[in-house]
Amino acid sequence: MTGAIRHAAASRMRWYIASLLFLSTVINYIDRQTLNILGPQLKAEFGWTNADFAWLVIAFRIAYGGGQMFSGRMLDRLGTRAGLSLTVVCYSTVAALTSLATGLRSFAGFRFLLGAAESANWPGATKAVSEWFSPRESGWAVAFFDSGSSIGAAIAPFLVLAIVHLTGSWRPAFVVTGALGFLWVWLFRATYRSPESASGTDASADVVATPPALPYRTILRIPQTWGIVIGKALTDPVWFFLTDWFAIYLVSRGFRLEDSLLAFWVPFLAADCGNFFGGGCSSALIARGWSVGAARKIVIVCSAVAMMFLIPAAYATSLAGLTICVAIATFAYAALSTMILNLPADLYPSGSVASVSGLSGTGAGVGTVLATCLTGIVADRYSFQPVLIVASAVPIVAAVAILILVRNNSATSRGVVHEI
Repeated sequence: MTGAIRHAAASRMRWYIASLLFLSTVINYIDRQTLNILGPQLKAEFGWTNADFAWLVIAFRIAYGGGQMFSGRMLDRLGTRAGLSLTVVCYSTVAALTSLATGLRSFAGFRFLLGAAESANWPGATKAVSEWFSPRESGWAVAFFDSGSSIGAAIAPFLVLAIVHLTGSWRPAFVVTGALGFLWVWLFRATYRSPESASGTDASADVVATPPALPYRTILRIPQTWGIVIGKALTDPVWFFLTDWFAIYLVSRGFRLEDSLLAFWVPFLAADCGNFFGGGCSSALIARGWSVGAARKIVIVCSAVAMMFLIPAAYATSLAGLTICVAIATFAYAALSTMILNLPADLYPSGSVASVSGLSGTGAGVGTVLATCLTGIVADRYSFQPVLIVASAVPIVAAVAILILVRNNSATSRGVVHEI
């Protein structure tokens, strides 16, 4: 009876952990969105062009993308509790210090540091899910924590603009949003325990000892790794275009940001729904007897097709029409992203999950930096319309890459990766 009670407590604990991961993602996105919300105001105050603003985005993305490869490995070595505590303390400190920026170079420096510090959030959350959840439940768990990105992005404009309105300055916005992370660290360290400690055993029925991380040379030789990396590299830039540029895009279309908060908010709410739709659909299909791979891939393909709604968004003349089209695309992106985020835990031993997740984040960082450079140039010389058209097509390429590369092969038969 005692063992059953302990197991039930551990089962409840897993959703407490998922809630903490969700909160960390909300705070993560509020911190990174603060500058993007203030973008139109800062551009006017400092005389920046779109190309200038692009350098701020690039500074963050270089550090964020490149950092994930190293932070993922760090998390596999330090463990979830220590690794996530360290990263949230670091990025909260940098977010608050951004209030001291005085121009393009100092803003770029703080954004670089913020990107490096935030790079461990997704590998760490993915690792925690792999430790606490079975493949049947992991779709829901990943959807839950990943939905924090859209919730944070939706909360950010209301919070940041309210702070600016109350204080009359943009600088306190960075201090207030940065302070949120320190509250989370206190709660996380008071709550988080390893699965073994929570169950009161060395290993429960659902939890096994964490194996050592696979060498990078082994990970990089596996086709499944490259399917995940390419999938992230071609889809994340679409989401980051919307989070980094959407406020500026709305203003470029003639809409006042203060009058367009609903339009800014709805696509991110749609993304939140998309996280749960993707995670729920795949989990339901697995429960019905589908293989994990088939359940993930059907959601990926359908979502990639639905992201083509960015094409009519580029031509929409009304704010309502533009918002609806972008909302459909963000809903689809979130469902697709949830599936890709699940793949490292589906395929790899838990000791290597953060490493693979970090590599995919680095791929996404490379893709996002290239896309950001082109976005700034194209937007200044032409408009945002060509950007949206291209952004609608690349997810199809990502889906094809995943279908070809993420499948059972010789690495599966040797037991290097799990069957999918």
